[in-house]
Amino acid sequence: MNKTKRKIFETSMKLFAEKGYDATSIEEITATVGVAKGTLYYHFSSKEEIFNFLIEEGIKLMQNSIDIKTAKFPNYIDKIKAIVLIQIKVVMKYEDLITILLSQFWGNETRNQKCKKHIFEYISKIEEIVEEGIKKGQVKKGDPHAIASEIYGLICSSLVYKIRNNNELEVMKLYKEFESTVIEGLKIK
Repeated sequence: MNKTKRKIFETSMKLFAEKGYDATSIEEITATVGVAKGTLYYHFSSKEEIFNFLIEEGIKLMQNSIDIKTAKFPNYIDKIKAIVLIQIKVVMKYEDLITILLSQFWGNETRNQKCKKHIFEYISKIEEIVEEGIKKGQVKKGDPHAIASEIYGLICSSLVYKIRNNNELEVMKLYKEFESTVIEGLKIK
């Protein structure tokens, strides 16, 4: 991604997170980036295309992180621990992306449906790991769909925790908390 496209991407993400998609105009994006409309339209055909690009790239980033990190562990509880840690770090680094995903999850517009689709694809990756862990006897038996949704829900929990703590988030402290509650509950005793 070239420098201008990256700047449009980052600025749009920030504005969509702060003001919402509907309240953010192309004019505001171009003014904040400091480019002409023609330059923006050279990279993106519409505000909707910018939004779709943000969501697709963000979910890809999370999925790739999971693929890379979980491949290192033979044990499925360790894979789940890696996912939880990745998600907390994503909230720290990409809070705007998470805010957009969560704010656009509800509703029936095309944009909402795309967000749901991408989030459900991401949760399916987690579900596959949980399911395999259950099959191998490393994760407590349960509904893989519910467990994966719960693990994804830790993203929301992390964001709420950060906001409640005046935007302070100690990654390892929160991870240890989730480990002692959620992950311990998945271990076979």
